[in-house]
Amino acid sequence: MQQIISKLQELTGNKYVQLTDRGNKSLLIALTLAKEFLDKEKVLIQDQGGWITYRQYPKKLGLEIIELKTDHGLIDMTDFEDKANANSVLLINSTPGYAVVEDMQKIQAACKRKKCLLINDVSGSIGTENAKIGDIVFGSFGKWKPISLGYGGFVATNNDKYYEEFEASYFDENKYDDLIEKIDGLAERLKMLKEKRKTILEDLSSFNIVHKDKEGINVIIKFNDDEVKQRIIDYCKENKLEFTECPRYIRVNDNAISIEVKRL
Repeated sequence: MQQIISKLQELTGNKYVQLTDRGNKSLLIALTLAKEFLDKEKVLIQDQGGWITYRQYPKKLGLEIIELKTDHGLIDMTDFEDKANANSVLLINSTPGYAVVEDMQKIQAACKRKKCLLINDVSGSIGTENAKIGDIVFGSFGKWKPISLGYGGFVATNNDKYYEEFEASYFDENKYDDLIEKIDGLAERLKMLKEKRKTILEDLSSFNIVHKDKEGINVIIKFNDDEVKQRIIDYCKENKLEFTECPRYIRVNDNAISIEVKRL
């Protein structure tokens, strides 16, 4: 297990790392600490591009949920400045919809100014510098994630007091070897996904691609009629690419097709 912890410490830049049986458990640990130990009262989340439980777990814990305006997942910093304060937590997917990358340096600086706790979901940004930013970072090793074990997750921090307050969690030791293999293959997997995304962007350059000039994994293409929608779907089928139809909170709120590059 120590080998895994060391690898995750390197990937996240965090000294204290705890394995969990699910990414959702990791999120619950982080939010529970925010409420019970830090007395936070509200959770700020992206209005799109987040994860399903962002809207469920704060409510379960009695925390107020406030959605932030975004540009297809990228946080509107003016709206953040208006809504954040010392009673708040920013729960952010640093790769919203797996389709674009947040400016986490800028967001971290804003959180410090507002005394807002920063909880960074790095499920999609693990292996990049964005995964090293946050008071607490957590991630999933679920199916189709960059570290695609199909089981488990982690939660991490550099704050020893936070770490002491993390709820206990379980991780199946029979999965250790497979997890090491997946972590060791992360850089190569990210390279493959990046190359595939580049090809798709070139092939579909005439379409209305969301954040096409930014880094990401998935490719999200907006459509305004059924003919355009069908052309995108036909491309996916011809190239054996899985896709999902939007609007979906975990992708974008517009009529669009999300080409799920992360599933390759």
